[in-house]
Amino acid sequence: MEKEEDVIDIARRCFLRRATTVVGGVGIAAAAVPFVSYWLPSVDTEALAAPVTVNISTLQPTQQLTVPWRGQPIWIIRRTEEMLATLPQLTAQLRDPDSLEDQQPLYAKNIHRSIKPEYYIAIGVCTHLGCIPNYRPDVGGISPDWLGGFYCPCHGSRYDLAGRVYKGVPAPLNLKIPRHMYLNDQEIVIGQDQEGVEGT
Repeated sequence: MEKEEDVIDIARRCFLRRATTVVGGVGIAAAAVPFVSYWLPSVDTEALAAPVTVNISTLQPTQQLTVPWRGQPIWIIRRTEEMLATLPQLTAQLRDPDSLEDQQPLYAKNIHRSIKPEYYIAIGVCTHLGCIPNYRPDVGGISPDWLGGFYCPCHGSRYDLAGRVYKGVPAPLNLKIPRHMYLNDQEIVIGQDQEGVEGT
């Protein structure tokens, strides 16, 4: 027959084991907090990645507006009918005229690579080595057959006015189009689209 002291000892051991487990678990959780918070993005980083709203009401035809987003320049260019008319003329000279490579959301997979043909929105970074190309809308400004577009001075890559890359240049891909949407006729959100998807 078990003695009363043995029953008390077993109960004490069970209590001590449970108490030690609980205290140890709390201690491990408390010790893990600094490590987990270290891996979380800072408030500044989250703000940098957040979608941005841009007012385009003062943007005149042929003008370029550059805004920062995620540490990259975002170009917004208001194209004229004449500029848009050059796009079909260049098909034979372009590496990916139909935008088959995944450099744009589906709603920008068209000849003008935009939601509204008048406005071109792109990440202004050359797809070769990350230089910033120059906006050159001047016809004949780069070569006699130049109809306007973007020229990268680092290694000579050229893009048309829809950011489609020419053949025979170092850049392998068309310029990237970020996710974007129109809030109204005067405001664009960069970094988020109508489906709520964020990013590029």
